[in-house]
Amino acid sequence: MSRAVPEQNRTWRTGTAPGIFPLLGHGIAFYRQPLEFLNSLPAHGDLVEIRLGPQRAWMVCHPELVHQVLMDPRTFDKGGPLYDRLRMLLGDGVGTCRHQAHRRQRRLLQPGFRAARVTDQTELMGQEVEAVCREWRAGQEVDISATMLTLSARVISRVLFSDSLDAAKVAEVHGCLVTIVRGLFLRTVIPVDAPFRIPTPANRRFQHASARLRAIVDEAIAERRRETPPRARDDLLGVLLTAARSNGDGAAITEQELRSQVLTLIFAGAETTALCLASAFELLARHPQEERRLHSEVDVVLAGGRPPGADELSRLVHTRCVVTETLRHRPPGWLFTRMTTEETVLAGQRLPRGATVLYSPYLLHHDPASFPDPERFLPDRWLPEQAATIPPGAMIPFAAGARKCIGDTFAMAEATVAVAFIARHWRLRHLPGHVERLRPAASLGQRDLVMVCEPRGQRPVATPTEAPSLALHATKTPGVHDPRTAGGDHVHDA
Repeated sequence: MSRAVPEQNRTWRTGTAPGIFPLLGHGIAFYRQPLEFLNSLPAHGDLVEIRLGPQRAWMVCHPELVHQVLMDPRTFDKGGPLYDRLRMLLGDGVGTCRHQAHRRQRRLLQPGFRAARVTDQTELMGQEVEAVCREWRAGQEVDISATMLTLSARVISRVLFSDSLDAAKVAEVHGCLVTIVRGLFLRTVIPVDAPFRIPTPANRRFQHASARLRAIVDEAIAERRRETPPRARDDLLGVLLTAARSNGDGAAITEQELRSQVLTLIFAGAETTALCLASAFELLARHPQEERRLHSEVDVVLAGGRPPGADELSRLVHTRCVVTETLRHRPPGWLFTRMTTEETVLAGQRLPRGATVLYSPYLLHHDPASFPDPERFLPDRWLPEQAATIPPGAMIPFAAGARKCIGDTFAMAEATVAVAFIARHWRLRHLPGHVERLRPAASLGQRDLVMVCEPRGQRPVATPTEAPSLALHATKTPGVHDPRTAGGDHVHDA
């Protein structure tokens, strides 16, 4: 018996994307100009058929339909080319497992991501952000992309492993992640294995990085198990090792599940946060008015110059709006797949069991019906009275429903701490001739962003008894990049 997704009484538009190539389908267009290809699809319908290699798939282009998909994970389970590839890399962790296993896995990890625990970890986040920019000097050119990945890798490593990974291992994790995300996207849009079995340099790099990341995790787990007596550590690996005996319902976690959870948390927790942070500073440098407002807030809230703690986080209202608008404008998780577990109907289209359904936060976040003037960077969209008008399903940087990212609160706290502390002490400027290059891979963002750091004043602004901080230089705001019409959004070499 077929199962239809409940829908409102309205007429949906369905269609097929043009330009299908034999065997490759839309893979060439998706690979060469992914953002341009995505933005062309709503003209063909609210639900648009595309081809991934020889396979049929359906792209959901309307936020109401995406909301229906995400709120029914039993029918639209995690699957399709992206998750098939991720399972090969990460195993069946909380982010990749099937619906029937998800509740058990989420309950296992939930204690590590409760709001109170995240609050306790803000000090750790502050220590790491302070450490990564301690050596910056006035006028220095800083690889912001690499620095933010180093920061997020260090934070997630400490949360997962405490002190089990030394600096060299953290750096190696960083390098593996860079290589893996570059190769995953191509393997998603062309879900045919044969090209990736050829021993090309890119394929060998991907395979080596995948194997090395698994080996580092296995070594860390084995080292922790060998400790006699075991040291008391308040980290996620400790939570998982305790659950390896029993998770409370009589079913112990296997060694393979243990590894899968750790790999999933590393993969999800490092690169996406790093890309969000790099994008935030890139956008702030091109929008000096928003940058000035950010500086005014952090100079008052962080008057002592220290990283924000739990009390300061709630007062960083504009900072949080900057992070949220960055996630709208440049969502690191920009494309996802689902697979139907049974025959169903979506937008009036009958989908067979095993059909691949795709949705794109990037596409939804740039829909002018949901976000007027969507290419503009406007943090005030996220003030309470404006945010309340956004349709359900339109803003989904962490997905929604039962499969919403378990680490969303942690990621927002980490990004807010990092943006606030860095903005309190430094202003980051673009190099002369900077050209924005969004490079979609398994995630979206700037991977080669170099900026010049300028120290800011050490005292809070706008106080009657103290001198204001260093004046901001007037700058001309460059033209806003519009990926719907411009080029330069090619996929990073895979």
